[in-house]
Amino acid sequence: MSSGTIDIDEFEDADPDEFDERTDTARIVLFLDENDDRAWKAATIAAELELDADAVSAILSRLKERGLVRHKRPYWAITDDEEQLQAAYRLHQHHETAAEQYGEEHLENLQTDDIEQVQ
Repeated sequence: MSSGTIDIDEFEDADPDEFDERTDTARIVLFLDENDDRAWKAATIAAELELDADAVSAILSRLKERGLVRHKRPYWAITDDEEQLQAAYRLHQHHETAAEQYGEEHLENLQTDDIEQVQ
């Protein structure tokens, strides 16, 4: 985990949305996508992102079930299925928009054709 602090100059120079919270899952997918020329051990991903190694392993397993990462023990890489990755991104964006509009507590009551098609 990060220390919870940053240098004040870094704070002052940052864009207003630079520190928006990303879920650990989103951070892992983004990391793997940005480093798509390599495959990574879960522990290395955890160290790079300053996350708990067990949590990273669990997230990677869920991402594999969704077809978003590939796994050849002990390495993990982002999927090479661009359509699957784009569909997941659209679903994520839809979720974020709905959360902003309706609040997290009401999301389970929302169902649209778009959500069902992407899942």
